[in-house]
Amino acid sequence: MADGQETATGGTPGGGAEVLDAALLGAELGERATLVQFSTAFCQPCRATRRVLDDVAALVPGVRHVEIDAEAHLGLVRAVGVERTPTVLILDSGGRVALRATGAPRKAEVLAGLAQAL
Repeated sequence: MADGQETATGGTPGGGAEVLDAALLGAELGERATLVQFSTAFCQPCRATRRVLDDVAALVPGVRHVEIDAEAHLGLVRAVGVERTPTVLILDSGGRVALRATGAPRKAEVLAGLAQAL
């Protein structure tokens, strides 16, 4: 993703959950991929990230955007190793973390990340 963003592929740090399902997320997964966004209420970059991920989910068939309030879901935040917001996870169709990034991504970066996951 963009310069200045931390990006890692393949799983999560610290041995956390590497596969996320609808029960953990509290929402259904996308048929082809899921864009999971961890946000907080007063995070300005989270608002921009929400718009980008909503746009991408509307543009790409079978992709769903799920936003998670990090403060309300601390157990999940710890399980997947989220240290700051926004953090975006791109899950493949099976719920496996294919890519993760922190910071506000651009639309082209999200589309490129999805191409890797699909």
